Amino acid sequence: MKGIAPIHYTLVIEPDLDRFSFSGTAEIMLKASDPVKRITLDAMELLIRSCMVKVNGEFVPCRFSMNPKNQKLLLSLPGDLSGDIALRIEYEGRINDKLAGFYRSRYKLQGREKTMAVTQFQESDARRAFPCLDHPGSKATFDVELIVDASLTAISNGAVVEETPVGDARKRVRFERTPRMSTYLLFFGVGEFNSIKDSEDERVRVVAPAGLIRYGGYGLDFGRKSLQFCEDFFGIGYALSKMDLISVPDFAFGAMENWGAITFRENLLLHFPGITSAAGEGRICEVIAHEIVHQWFGNLVTPSEWRYLWLNESFATFFGFDVVDHYHPEWQIWEQFLSNQTDPAMDRDSLHETFAIELPGDGHVEINPSTAPIIYNKGAGILRQVKGYIGDEAFQGGLRHYLSAHQYDCASSSDLWESLESASGKPVTHLMKGWIEQPGFPLVTAKRDGGSLILDQRRFTYLPNDSAQVWPIPISIRLFYSDNGSGVVSMLMDEKSAEVPMEGDPVAFKVNEGQPGFFRVRYADETNLEELGKRVLDRTLGPEDRWGLQNDLFAMAMAGNCSMDRYLGFLDHYREETDFLPLASIASNLHSGYMTLGEACRGRIAKTGKGLFDAALSAIGMEPQADERHVTALLRDQLLAQAVRYGSAPVERFALEKALALKSGKEIHPDIMKSTLQVGAMKGDAAFFTWLVSRLESTESEHERSTILLAMGSLGDEKLLERARAYVLAQVPDRNKFIPIAAMCGNPKAVPHMWEWFMEHLAELERFHPIHYGRVIAAVVSRGGIGREAEVRSFFADYADRQESVKDVILLALEKLEINRRFRENNG
Repeated sequence: MKGIAPIHYTLVIEPDLDRFSFSGTAEIMLKASDPVKRITLDAMELLIRSCMVKVNGEFVPCRFSMNPKNQKLLLSLPGDLSGDIALRIEYEGRINDKLAGFYRSRYKLQGREKTMAVTQFQESDARRAFPCLDHPGSKATFDVELIVDASLTAISNGAVVEETPVGDARKRVRFERTPRMSTYLLFFGVGEFNSIKDSEDERVRVVAPAGLIRYGGYGLDFGRKSLQFCEDFFGIGYALSKMDLISVPDFAFGAMENWGAITFRENLLLHFPGITSAAGEGRICEVIAHEIVHQWFGNLVTPSEWRYLWLNESFATFFGFDVVDHYHPEWQIWEQFLSNQTDPAMDRDSLHETFAIELPGDGHVEINPSTAPIIYNKGAGILRQVKGYIGDEAFQGGLRHYLSAHQYDCASSSDLWESLESASGKPVTHLMKGWIEQPGFPLVTAKRDGGSLILDQRRFTYLPNDSAQVWPIPISIRLFYSDNGSGVVSMLMDEKSAEVPMEGDPVAFKVNEGQPGFFRVRYADETNLEELGKRVLDRTLGPEDRWGLQNDLFAMAMAGNCSMDRYLGFLDHYREETDFLPLASIASNLHSGYMTLGEACRGRIAKTGKGLFDAALSAIGMEPQADERHVTALLRDQLLAQAVRYGSAPVERFALEKALALKSGKEIHPDIMKSTLQVGAMKGDAAFFTWLVSRLESTESEHERSTILLAMGSLGDEKLLERARAYVLAQVPDRNKFIPIAAMCGNPKAVPHMWEWFMEHLAELERFHPIHYGRVIAAVVSRGGIGREAEVRSFFADYADRQESVKDVILLALEKLEINRRFRENNG
């Protein structure tokens, strides 16, 4: 509301976990720059009992009305008021089951069902818990008091100041005042929590439901390390007296950076020895680091509008990897960054239906399968590119200045650019505007012309485009000579074309050396590509460049610029490949082709994949080893199930032996648990499915639950798939229903039936949390719609307008469906 800013909130919340309701009193101090007669607050699903405004030192009633459609509470003041305005609002609400606002989460303890209540306010759900100005730019301080059962634990952003009895069986818990912050960062929760405190830094605690806290030590240790890294790197101390890392059983997202009270899905915080895999450990560390980085990027300095959300998420994503690399350089985390962040971002941004990192408009933003790969992944990739361009020292100096200049306040993109430009003396504003404010990314075509290299850029999309966009591209080119020597040429290409002189007479050149740039490369000269292929085979090229070569070529095949057979032929250069990054990408690309293309091409894909993966697994071994590299463990678990899918008899025998051993009660290594269960489901019978269900319902590990649900998506028998789909909708907790459904869309046995199933169960699926429903739509439509494109498009013609929360996901999925149709058509 223009002219009115919040200064302070005092909230008293009294939850009732038996009736799933709460009552609240909100005292709000506002400042009005000009006299006002009306005040409009954000409020949703609240029953307002009374509204009062302070006049001459006393609270007097004021008239109010609710507009549920616009989620607004309108207060009519008794006269014109300006300056400091104090409101008191009494209200009631529901502790809902929507995983948003103030919601309930259920779990079992010693066979008994328990309930906790927690909050999730990002992006705009604080209004479900108290009337407020629910906008990131409307910062204020908060005093929170919770009145709860005496046997329960209450948590909020600040540390507990005091607990006092209220009646016979309740208590009032008062917390420290928060720093000046946005409403979406407020947290309060109540339940049967236990906690452990770090012995080296007592500010850091892990909080979990009673019975699970013994699994919190791993996350606690890395939480302390992440906090130490951030304080040292950013040069500003952490603002609160405590930092809680809180495990929540039912959670829509991965984690949430509430200031001082960070919430996590259980599997992203709790570590179960013998169950949590190397991949799970890496993910725990990455997510903890991501959320702790947010305590600076997002909490200390907040975007002034949601369009600048990338200032939160891109930095947290980038530094999430940087923190992990600092403490675990042996994990080769930046290779995982290319695989898990850059690659999905490029795939997402290769659509016409995309948008700029800096979001258009200033309205509400949904984090979903359409927006997340741009705001999180692509943004982090661009930061990696900028850091490489200006250097480590200038990057750190610029960020320190940005955080110091805007702490406890809000900022926009230009504030960041100016800080980086000042620290580096380089044209960062020109560079960043080109990448942040326009959608898409370039394809650089490289062609040799005598002693020069001619580079041409145009926008890359899978479907044809007539874009005239131009990007400022930092480019490094490695030149290879006949005497086995090499040299590097670097430049900033900010025109559509560029001519690069090449010294000597190089026999080959590799554009985007080391893959720091967010662009694809096409080599017009096939001879050059084959020369680079030789350097793939002899390992002259590093894993990043071996990844980039084949990945760009697969993108060309998807776009119709070359055939799938051309891609498969180039993979012969990888016949001795054993490194994670190139092989994980090849596995993903082959799987995409296998799921999309016709039977004849599937056979050629399977032959190629079987040969590559059998050779790789023979080299690294199918059984995990104690001293092996972290990424070797990740690679093995990815290759085993696909090798079986492509017909590898030795791998099938190994995996089935392990699956049956697990079913009989024996333990197997956690690093092959996922692939073993997938193969067991793929090849197993009804008895194996029954055992999967039993294991799912008995385990206390969310990591294992997720693994089992993924395996259900790999079932190879259609009758078992029918049983699994029915079981998922009826029995699996809402937070996890999307996992096996999306997995089935990567199963060639299941995907032909997924569109009909989707339509038959549409009403049930629509009740999913929007981010989970979006994931289902994206998976089902893009592959399950192949061969029935007209029917799918007809259904969504007006449906998208009626489902606003997933509209952009629908448009994305329909474009992917068209891309897959053309991909199949172009490859027989």
